[in-house]
Amino acid sequence: MIKDFIRTDNQFSLCGLNCGLCPYQLQGNCPGCFADSPCARICPIAPCSVKHGNVQYCFECEEYPCEKYDGIDQYDSLISHKNQKKDLEKAKQIGIDKYLAEQTDKKWILNRLLSEYDDGRKDVFFCLAVNLMELDDLYSILAEADSVTIEMPLSEKAAIMKQMLIAAAKKKKITLELRR
Repeated sequence: MIKDFIRTDNQFSLCGLNCGLCPYQLQGNCPGCFADSPCARICPIAPCSVKHGNVQYCFECEEYPCEKYDGIDQYDSLISHKNQKKDLEKAKQIGIDKYLAEQTDKKWILNRLLSEYDDGRKDVFFCLAVNLMELDDLYSILAEADSVTIEMPLSEKAAIMKQMLIAAAKKKKITLELRR
């Protein structure tokens, strides 16, 4: 049945994960939520999508939220599941096009963080922060970091960016740690 699984969006998954902000996808190891992707092969929700007419996002199903979402956001994998249901609800509320535009902006910020602030050890942390934090907060942090880290060595820039993200997340009661 998974061979009949059809999707067109490789950035925002059927179940609400932001694939475009996942380190596994960024490293080129996963194409996103598609029939032959590593995630889709083990996904318990992909066959459900096929059964319900190949909905692109679970919120499009008249049975959503169903029992498959009980506890779905309690554990993390390569990407945080903390906002999974929240992100699906946001996409449903504001419309998928507007939601995906926000995710494009988040991916731009993530790419900036990875190219200008990653000392080789912060990629997963940056993916997590961008996934969980609001766009306005991320833009603000990036602007401040750009101004205070001019001409600093990369290791210092990376440390300052991490501290700034942790401090901003703490104010919003967001924990920037993957749960295993």
